[in-house]
Amino acid sequence: MIEIPSDLHPDLVPLAFLLGNWAGAGVSDFPGAEKCNFGQEVSFSHDGRDFLEYVSHSWVLDAEGNKVRPLESESGYWRIDKDRKVEVVMVRDQGVIEIWYGELGHQKPQIDLVTDAVARTAASGPYNGGKRLYGYVKSDLMWVGEKSTPEVELRPYMSAHLKKVVTPEDVAAMAKSLGDLPDDGIAFFK
Repeated sequence: MIEIPSDLHPDLVPLAFLLGNWAGAGVSDFPGAEKCNFGQEVSFSHDGRDFLEYVSHSWVLDAEGNKVRPLESESGYWRIDKDRKVEVVMVRDQGVIEIWYGELGHQKPQIDLVTDAVARTAASGPYNGGKRLYGYVKSDLMWVGEKSTPEVELRPYMSAHLKKVVTPEDVAAMAKSLGDLPDDGIAFFK
């Protein structure tokens, strides 16, 4: 279920499906880099202004699913305009800053993004740009990323399947929203 917070900026309502904390796993595979399974935690939050704040941390997983070492971290800001055009400013730990543009799917919670500008520090690896697809599917957040370098044409390099993280505060809020239940608990099911 998608909840729309009462203090969410009205322009961000179409992006409400992204809000919250997400966790899951995926696969990373790109020429010249280690192929691996990874774990990921993503957070989309808001403070009432006209953007979502985005933070992502991922780490390499071993064969048993244990954290081995950090893989990537990125953070940024997401906006959407009245024509459902999405813009993202993102900073990555590898020394890359990106501006992404795209749009929200028509009558579906799906966002297609393409890099418009890329700035790299001297320490970053080769990178020309990329594409990303985010989708809200059966209450889960899924995404796939593509990238290109001077040596490698645009191709998929990471994808993940994330589930919403439920906190004790979330459970308490859900319980309050149920309203009055019968005292014996059994009458509710009759």
